Amino acid sequence: MAAGDLAGSIQEELTCSVCLDYFMDPVTLDCGHNFCRACIDQCWGESEPNCCCPQCRETAPRRNLRPNRQLGNVVQLVKGLRLQAEKEPEGQRMCERHQEPLKLFCEEDEAPICVICRESRAHRNHTAVPIEEAAQDYKEQIQSHVERLRQQREELQGLKRAWEQETRKLLRQTDLERQLVVSECNGLRQLLDERERVLLARLGELDAEIVRRREENATCLHDETARLSALITELEGKCQQPAPELLQDVRSTVSRAKEGTPLHPAPKFPELEKTIWDFPGENKLEEALTGFLKGLAEEKEFRRARGHAVDVTFDPDTANAYLVLSEDRKCARDTDTQQDLPDNPERYDTDAEVLGSEGFTGGRHYWEVEVGDKSAWALGVCRESVDRKGGAILAPKEGYWTLWLQDGKYEALTSPSTPVPLRVQPTRMGVFLDYDSGKVSFYNVTDRSHLFTFTDTFSGILRPYFYTGVFDGTNTAPLILCPVPAQP
Repeated sequence: MAAGDLAGSIQEELTCSVCLDYFMDPVTLDCGHNFCRACIDQCWGESEPNCCCPQCRETAPRRNLRPNRQLGNVVQLVKGLRLQAEKEPEGQRMCERHQEPLKLFCEEDEAPICVICRESRAHRNHTAVPIEEAAQDYKEQIQSHVERLRQQREELQGLKRAWEQETRKLLRQTDLERQLVVSECNGLRQLLDERERVLLARLGELDAEIVRRREENATCLHDETARLSALITELEGKCQQPAPELLQDVRSTVSRAKEGTPLHPAPKFPELEKTIWDFPGENKLEEALTGFLKGLAEEKEFRRARGHAVDVTFDPDTANAYLVLSEDRKCARDTDTQQDLPDNPERYDTDAEVLGSEGFTGGRHYWEVEVGDKSAWALGVCRESVDRKGGAILAPKEGYWTLWLQDGKYEALTSPSTPVPLRVQPTRMGVFLDYDSGKVSFYNVTDRSHLFTFTDTFSGILRPYFYTGVFDGTNTAPLILCPVPAQP
């Protein structure tokens, strides 16, 4: 007998005729036929004590069912031998029970099965499809889930990057605050040390003057005391002389005794007392501290604003046709030659104006502009919706929050305008927009001083605004958007 036939015969002998699968927990009936215990229980039910053999139909009392452990052991042995003796074809799995290729897939049990399993009681009422077809369906489902999971992973990675960016921003702010604390304390220590040095030196000068006056008066009093002591000794000696000698030149002696010495007033140093009395006013430590703290507050405010620096460029679609922008859109220069540009709705058509390319709807944003020695200019922010045709009215109610130099005057363009005092003429200006707080602030970068702050309520998109001033042959310098240096 061929090996294949022998294997088939052995498998047939070890297969239950009810479930067509290998015996599981086999039992033997009186007629000698074997069945799975679960299969015979399912066939017989529980109503009759005597039933028929499903295979030969002979009567088989229920009580005579005998477990066939040897047959069960043989089944397990043959299944193991089949797995060891027959190597699966590459890429193809075999049914553990029937050693047949798993060519089908049971959709109800969600498991690969062979053609014999398909005809068994366990699967005959189930839907079975070719295993490759089922694999393709599940592959498509899995790929769909993989795509969704990849998208979720990308979202999580994006969220992680956003968190990292936000934490880096916060860490930069804490580092800036740390630098400010160190700078403030060092500045305060330097101020106090300098004031201490100056004031102690002044007090030392007063000490030296007091000692000089004291020694000068002490020398004078010492000389007068010595003279009086000599006169007293002389007069006492005169009194001890006999009458003839005492009366000789007695008038001169009495005259000298009457003279004595002029009495000095009690020691007084009124000018020194006044100087010492006025010393707290000369100290002026409170005034110095007030000035220091004011300057410190300005410096802190300026450095905090700089901590929100953004990269701003000029928008060529909004630039007046007389303006020439550099290739990197960082420099805007007014000319007397009109360029051939489309008259699009975004473009200013009257004055030498241009907007920044960036639009802001929230947050804090800071940028700096080199104004050099220009005699006229205007800077600030405006609503994106402002009308660009005709002369712009630079006022908050018109959607502009700006500061300008015009006719030698620096003014915040409120209604009416507000003069802006300067300590130093600026060559570089800083603009700080705190959208959420409704503030636009201007800084003189040259001396790091705060000039003016608008307070308003913002809505919609705000954009940086620039005006190069009237072109009169002298106001020819450009406006230059400058990189903001890193905080020291």
